[in-house]
Amino acid sequence: MIQLADRMNRLGTETAFEVLVKAKALEAEGRNIIHLEIGEPDFDTPQNIKEAAVKALHNGYTHYGPAAGLPQLREAIAEETSRTRGIPVEPSNVVVTPGAKPIMFFSLLACINEGDEVIYPNPGFPIYESVINFIGAKAVPIPLREEMEFRFDLDELRHLITARTRMIVLNSPHNPTGGVLTEEDLQEIARLAQEHDLIVLSDEIYRRIIYDGYSHKSIASIPGMQERTIILDGFSKTYAMTGWRLGYGVMPVELAERIAQLQINSNSCTASFTQMAGVEALQGPQTAAEEMVKEFLRRRNVIVDGLNSIPGFRCLKPHGAFYVFPNITGTGKTSRELADYLLHEAGVAALSGTAFGVYGDGFIRFSYANSVDNIKEALQRIRIAVEKLSA
Repeated sequence: MIQLADRMNRLGTETAFEVLVKAKALEAEGRNIIHLEIGEPDFDTPQNIKEAAVKALHNGYTHYGPAAGLPQLREAIAEETSRTRGIPVEPSNVVVTPGAKPIMFFSLLACINEGDEVIYPNPGFPIYESVINFIGAKAVPIPLREEMEFRFDLDELRHLITARTRMIVLNSPHNPTGGVLTEEDLQEIARLAQEHDLIVLSDEIYRRIIYDGYSHKSIASIPGMQERTIILDGFSKTYAMTGWRLGYGVMPVELAERIAQLQINSNSCTASFTQMAGVEALQGPQTAAEEMVKEFLRRRNVIVDGLNSIPGFRCLKPHGAFYVFPNITGTGKTSRELADYLLHEAGVAALSGTAFGVYGDGFIRFSYANSVDNIKEALQRIRIAVEKLSA
């Protein structure tokens, strides 16, 4: 038997894929399952992007490329980031990776030593905590609470910072809650980062999926922050390109060179033809992406209103992303119990709030990346299943 390294015991997982496997197994038995667990748009990749990939294949973009990414895409990302964040970005600040997760992994590997402390949102994307623990650092959760609309409690953040703190992880719009940090929140986080000489990893993967008159602001655009911020972004959510595995980071040049070195040591490079599709995504028509957000807004309103009409549920209206995170303590079930119950009793796949950390207890995440008809059917099934609990 192969003996694993101790660090493997510190590595977590992403529960959405585990629940997907359970749901698929039930479907194989003939059950009808409505999938509200997985975090990917249910739309097809826009046609112009697919055609750009096909053209790139025919034009020979089937070989190794530079570790940091093709010049064409790095230039397109630099231009788009400069325009949307209001900061000067050069191609040398950009590293393209197969998906956005490597930016998360590489940034922590490159910047954080064993014993350093990293503050991260909890509930939050589970890979933050997983990677922090994996590299031997200390994961310090900042609780995101319903009464704060799942934003940071800035007083609590001040008290969490110690002499060992090295990095703060931000995610706005936020997975799993859909919360959005305000400009005042970002200003204070920036002040603390500069006062304590901290790095900020700003996960902005949902920045284009935002509602209610909110607009995305990057902490990198605050004076003094660009040189200490790593922007994580990608194509999966905005352009329905989850399977294309195309992400990127924007960071100081000296760090970008080191992140590219980690890329060489792990992935070599990102697939060239997908990068050419990325150029088209950024520079081509944005109509499909904009229409997708409009549809997500329609779905959000349906699912929020529906959940709030079910006894035992209390659901805030998220301002971004495509998730709702209702409080389910009124059902008398724990998060995990209710998620399992809904899957097997109602045929609705969702995630326990604890899949996103200990402070997710008492909540469930539903993805509304599904049709309005399916969402309405899921709500009806949930209502019937929950009524059985009190019968």
